[in-house]
Amino acid sequence: MADTTLMTIPGQVDPVPVARDITPREDGRIDLIGLPRPRIRELFAEAGLDARQAKLRSKQVFHWLYHRGVTDFEAMTDIAKTMRPWLAERFVIGRPNVVEAQHSSDGTRKWLLQTDDGHDFEMVFIPDADRGTLCVSSQVGCTLNCTFCHTGTMRLVRNLTPGEIVSQVMLARDALAEWPKGVMDGLDDAEDAGHYTADGRLLTNIVMMGMGEPLYNFDHVRDALKLVMDGDGLALSKRRITLSTSGVIPAMERCGEEIGVNLAVSLHAVTKDVRDEIVPLNKKYGIEDLLQACADYPGASNARRITFEYVMLKDKNDSDEDARELVRLLKEFNLPAKVNLIPFNPWPGAEYECSTPERIKAFSDIVFEGGISAPVRTPRGRDIDAACGQLKTAAEKKSRAERDREAAAAQQA
Repeated sequence: MADTTLMTIPGQVDPVPVARDITPREDGRIDLIGLPRPRIRELFAEAGLDARQAKLRSKQVFHWLYHRGVTDFEAMTDIAKTMRPWLAERFVIGRPNVVEAQHSSDGTRKWLLQTDDGHDFEMVFIPDADRGTLCVSSQVGCTLNCTFCHTGTMRLVRNLTPGEIVSQVMLARDALAEWPKGVMDGLDDAEDAGHYTADGRLLTNIVMMGMGEPLYNFDHVRDALKLVMDGDGLALSKRRITLSTSGVIPAMERCGEEIGVNLAVSLHAVTKDVRDEIVPLNKKYGIEDLLQACADYPGASNARRITFEYVMLKDKNDSDEDARELVRLLKEFNLPAKVNLIPFNPWPGAEYECSTPERIKAFSDIVFEGGISAPVRTPRGRDIDAACGQLKTAAEKKSRAERDREAAAAQQA
């Protein structure tokens, strides 16, 4: 049973983040995933190791966690056998609990995950010919209430911790068999390190576009992505990481300065009335202020364009006039921009319809003719509700008994 209550957010008010950086476990052990090396060293010292031992063991453990992806201290072969039980008694190498895993007919994979205190959230992996992209969640639920988005119909429960964010990447690497193989004795053996190989489809890109608004959980998202980008951690280039925001302007500059990843902005409309309706945050941070914040985003350039996400809603935001206004706005603010046109992905109870393919193409052509790239995103994972705007934890759609019956039927098949 979950031990935290819903974060009730009245109106367009920035939610107060959960202060804790580690989710407490019933067995009292501390999960090391999501903690930086200095914090691990500190915990080892508090548990009784002297300063020299704490420094050495934290370096070794950090390397095993993020370079090799081990989940058992017994696998850490360069740590003394007598030390491994000591570590296992006090600490744990966590992963989210997998409630359900689904595969789409197009290769997309979705996981329903659960935190140690009983809250469900989702992540999605999208394979392509030249890349594999993991869509990572930052919150349980969402407070933005975007009317076209299924996640927006959930209430915000709480922010995910750095460990709960990073462990999504770890779990995906587990599932994709992406961890290096080979002998690991001797952390400084560079020659041996060069012989590691990874099997399966590589996870090459991360997008913070799952459940929640990443900039409303800024500190935890920043700390998690620093581990992902750490050369001694998961070592993924910041150029391969994109953070998507609905336009939390006060945190956007900090994002560029403190994280430095690519920025995607959920724009979805070019007039105040329409964006107020479908992205209510617009009532607090309007379009022109948002575009100015994008123009000021640190690191934005023609080589690192800002992506504007634009969901295509029939007779709502898809006219020729809307397309021309989009071009005008982006040029007015001299933005190095790319527009992703997203066919609306239906979900039960949605009040919108997807624009016709002909209307989407006409919209795209106008934006392209205006000198701005506007590709149409191919919907992925629709059959398992994994497409953009469809994420809403299956815990709210399906009872535990239903999932148990499905699991039993699968075993008998």
